Amino acid sequence: MAPSLADGNALFEFVVLKGNGVKGLVDSGLTKVPENYIQPPEERINKSTAASNQQLAIDFSELNGPNRDNVAAAIARAAETLGFFQIVNHGLPLELLEALKDAAHKFFGQPPENKAVYLKGKSPFVKYGTSFAPDKEKALEWKDYVSMIYTNDSDALEFWPNDCKEVALEYLRTSTHLVKSILEVLLEHLRVRLDESKLEALIGLQTINMNFYPICPDPDLTVGVGRHSDLGTLTLLLQDGIGGLSVKTEENLEGRDEEEWLEIPPIPGALVINIGDTLQVLSNGRYKSAEHRVRTTSTQSRVSVPHFTMPRPSEKIGPLPELVERDGTAHYREYMFGEYLANYFGNAHEGKKSLEFAETKSHF
Repeated sequence: MAPSLADGNALFEFVVLKGNGVKGLVDSGLTKVPENYIQPPEERINKSTAASNQQLAIDFSELNGPNRDNVAAAIARAAETLGFFQIVNHGLPLELLEALKDAAHKFFGQPPENKAVYLKGKSPFVKYGTSFAPDKEKALEWKDYVSMIYTNDSDALEFWPNDCKEVALEYLRTSTHLVKSILEVLLEHLRVRLDESKLEALIGLQTINMNFYPICPDPDLTVGVGRHSDLGTLTLLLQDGIGGLSVKTEENLEGRDEEEWLEIPPIPGALVINIGDTLQVLSNGRYKSAEHRVRTTSTQSRVSVPHFTMPRPSEKIGPLPELVERDGTAHYREYMFGEYLANYFGNAHEGKKSLEFAETKSHF
């Protein structure tokens, strides 16, 4: 039985600690947004003020043809400005993408007790939870998730949830090749060459997440995910057709006088790529990690499936030496990625504040 909406502590226990998630609240017949989820006015998302991103999806198949230079330039330009772009004809079967979305709905459609066996802290391979940092947030995010941490194929097949392990593993295998290709293009644009072992090290820690955003009775009061940038190298995202993802522009982007939010519209069969904090640091600020957020909806529950790639915790991260020499200064310090990881997950979402951990005092 769901708790009284007026009892914030009981609601937190029901949603977070017992693993019912926000879906459990919605399934109980929720008709208004509980106080725990009402965002401060400055964090609420006004759909009517968001512009739609008109950037065309990049035909990734042309990277291996006579149009390679133009495709590579488009990828680099997007990484230097918005930090987000979409690709089509990427080689991942559309049947796989549809199966992923179906698997996500199936996992979250289970009884709460089935999902609760994967609550955070119970397994090193799977983490099921809700919101981002529930014990640190001023208001909870309207999202449940399951995160599958990859170590090797046999661990994935043994420990990942039965409803999604095989399709999630196939997604990881196929999309890893895609991530490497994009990373190689971006490094080539910087005129930097890394050997295969170094390239592997930059994406040595990988997770597949499945996110579930239930129907919300009043989307204007809530957020699906608050303002943040991703901590890793590159993120590859599958979104469904409902939409809700938006990205913050910078003042100097395409002649804009001020910052604004652009919606990333769903394109059938497309994958969304975004730059993470690690790649911004490695590029000495040339590439921009994208600050983004997700709104909720009152009409349909939404799913998304991101593939996060990041360095292993033991990897030392800092601006690439060739770029520091060219730029004349390092805008970021060196650090162990595990330190960044701990700082990132130790705080609530707050835009790109997490990147301050890596900045030098002389940061531009």
